[in-house]
Formats: sequence, C-alpha cells, structure tokens
Amino acid sequence: MARITVEDCLGQIGNENRFMLIHLAVARVKQHRNGQPFLVKGKNKEVVMSLREIAAGRVTFENIKNFNKAPDKKTVTDANATEVVA
Repeated sequence: MARITVEDCLGQIGNENRFMLIHLAVARVKQHRNGQPFLVKGKNKEVVMSLREIAAGRVTFENIKNFNKAPDKKTVTDANATEVVA
C-alpha cells in the first residue's frame, strides 16, 4: 500500500492544524480499542489505520461521534448452534 501522509489527512479534513488532526486520530484509535471496526482495509497498526480512515474521508470531525455507539451484535451461525457475538 502507498504511504499515508499528514498532508493527505489535513487536506481531507479541511484544516491545516496538525494538533486537531492528532485529536481526531486519537479519538478514532480509542474507538477501535473499544471494539469499533476499521472502515478501510489494511494490515497496519491502529494509529496508521485511523489515519488511513481520515485520509479516505471516512472519519471526520462531523461524524466521529456517530462511531461512539456500541457496535451492532452479529449472529454467528454454526452447523448446530447459534451464538451471539458482542
């Protein structure tokens, strides 16, 4: 994958303040640690994946609080049993 740059992220959020970018990225990392799924595909660490989400326009200051909701419970069906995974 191509490298992610701070300029990509700043251009996407429309703010030239790197401090605000860090706050947005940290908020998203905390959400990942609380079980929120990644919105982009990749095999990087949480911080890089959060920056990738920001650069892709998936995470912004306007929608970051929408991701604070508890993740939906998914039903995993096995051949003989049904299990609810939180």
